[in-house]
Amino acid sequence: MYKITEIWTYPVKGLAGISMKEATVELRGLQYDRRWMVVDENGQFVSQRGFPKMALIGTAIEGGMLRIFDRKQPENGILVSLDLQRNEKDETTMVEVWSTRCRANRMDTLADEWLSEMLSEKVRLVSMPDQTKRPTDGRYAPAGQLVSFADAMPYLFIGQSSLDDLNRRLPEPIPMNRFRPNIVFEGGQPHEEDHWSDFHVGDVAFRGVKNCGRCVVTTTDQDTGVRNAEPLKTLATYRKRNNSIYFGQYAIWTDTSAQAPRVKVGDSISLVV
Repeated sequence: MYKITEIWTYPVKGLAGISMKEATVELRGLQYDRRWMVVDENGQFVSQRGFPKMALIGTAIEGGMLRIFDRKQPENGILVSLDLQRNEKDETTMVEVWSTRCRANRMDTLADEWLSEMLSEKVRLVSMPDQTKRPTDGRYAPAGQLVSFADAMPYLFIGQSSLDDLNRRLPEPIPMNRFRPNIVFEGGQPHEEDHWSDFHVGDVAFRGVKNCGRCVVTTTDQDTGVRNAEPLKTLATYRKRNNSIYFGQYAIWTDTSAQAPRVKVGDSISLVV
């Protein structure tokens, strides 16, 4: 009834993501998802909320390295190590994501300088080493669950039918990338995912824990960096409650005893009833 059609990982929080045919499932999210982050001089994260031009910076995993590049001039970029183990020589710093603070590794100054030039703002690039444990919000997820530098939870699922329903209401249709999901699926009715609890993607067990509240990032065209009123204006007419606008379902991986399970495009989703 439900089938995976897209898988996305976003190595650097706020930058463009990578479309994947399959990916490894980890406690904090898909492998490499939001394990790097751009911060200001105070260690506060920066995102497309304040810098819509971040959408124009691409990411790719090539030759065992993370490449960060200008999407308009792909040859203009930098390479960053994929190593997420903290070593004695690493310089660390405290960073802040919303209400949580955690320790991160500083990257090399070349990355800082390149990103600062791209964003016309003094920024730094940091990574989350495996030794850093950032817990999820205990109001929604059980104790022991972790998350990367993502806003709230490790995984975001959205049904294609939810977007199709929205696009029928919009003056002009928009692509799914406005919502930056990890997993897109086909089948079912619009917003069925709102009510999912325990479910499996193939043999991998997940649990829906919270609907995703949406912000101004959804109004940023991910290919141009231009921002306008939609889709929040239209979503507010039928998806608003308690002063928040919801689109998509946050989830956690629950069978953490499994060894590096993978999900792939074409996998079926089965609900646990």
